[in-house]
Amino acid sequence: MNVIESLKMASATLVTNKLRSSLTMLGIVIGNASVITMVGVGQGAQKLAAEQFESLGPNVLFVVPGSQEERRTSFNIPKTLVWEDAEAIATQVPTVVEVAPQINANQLITYRSRNTNKSVVGTTPEFLTVRSFDVARGRFINNIDLQRNNRVVVLGPEIAQRLFGQNDPVGKQIRIKNSAFEVIGVMAAKGSFLGTNQDETVYIPLTTMANQIVGRTSPYGTEVSFISVSALNENSVRAAKFQIENLLRLRHKITDTDDFGVQTQKDILNIVGTITGALTFLLAAIAGISLIVGGIGVMNIMLVSVTERTQEIGLRKAVGAKKQDILVQFLIEATILSAMGGIVGTVIGISAILAVGAFSPLSPVISPAAIIIAVSVSGGIGLFFGVFPAQRAAKLDPIVALRSI
Repeated sequence: MNVIESLKMASATLVTNKLRSSLTMLGIVIGNASVITMVGVGQGAQKLAAEQFESLGPNVLFVVPGSQEERRTSFNIPKTLVWEDAEAIATQVPTVVEVAPQINANQLITYRSRNTNKSVVGTTPEFLTVRSFDVARGRFINNIDLQRNNRVVVLGPEIAQRLFGQNDPVGKQIRIKNSAFEVIGVMAAKGSFLGTNQDETVYIPLTTMANQIVGRTSPYGTEVSFISVSALNENSVRAAKFQIENLLRLRHKITDTDDFGVQTQKDILNIVGTITGALTFLLAAIAGISLIVGGIGVMNIMLVSVTERTQEIGLRKAVGAKKQDILVQFLIEATILSAMGGIVGTVIGISAILAVGAFSPLSPVISPAAIIIAVSVSGGIGLFFGVFPAQRAAKLDPIVALRSI
């Protein structure tokens, strides 16, 4: 018997037992769909993170407080950066264009009977250009607001909508931590950044934040959460990082471990890429377990099939079928089940990726490599787990098989 005849017989047998064949393929279908979906969503997350960091501009650096070890192991943000550090960077580092220090804190924000607890950012006028933000209505914080500790606030568009609805908030009064602030502007929509909705943030002068909201918590000056820095151009980023590090080491009188960190856009993107890549691999590995389970299901059903078809195997051997013919037929059946399951799983996986892209901010990627690997693995699993039942069928003694007729 040639392979074509074995293929026809295997197909006919599977079509005859439609329900059993469908249930056997289910594990393979779920496994393939899960692997393709998880890889696609993971790559979509990496792509989204890259797009968000690119929106900052290629020349942005972030100076963060605390050593690398402290930032990795401590829940409390170290208090090692002050506003005076930012001013020194702005005046003494030649490769820097603008510097925007900021203080972040969650505070209760109230307008009449409406209130919400959102992020309040105390910052300086340079924030707009360094972080590539725009104002949609009104104006942003200026130097006079900083000098006079003015109680003025610029709202993110979503929090403005939540507090004021369709009314223009400019000129109205809101309360932050029981202090009245005048709304002077509304930011243009910016979207989320690493899971944080920037459109729900409010901005006030850094001096007002330090003196009236959070208080001064550092003996060395006005403590800041971090400092955003804009370099002259993309080619100046490395030089700016080197110069900032040297300046802060001199200012902080550091002889051993830095009590700060300077991170470029590329540095942070590499970290995020490593994390999302590891999560993608982990999710794909977990999803891949269902492929193994599906393969075991194929083996179990094929073993049952061998038992049920003992008479058929005996008759075929009695009329001249060779051991190899029986082996090939059962292997083909197992491979068809796995391959068909892989194809159906691929269609479901691609559909799931398209659905995630339609109903979420992610842009999942349909990975040809993931599809090829998933289908190849599922077919290989079917072949692997089909070997034992096929060998068992091929080794049946025709005399013993015919006695059961």
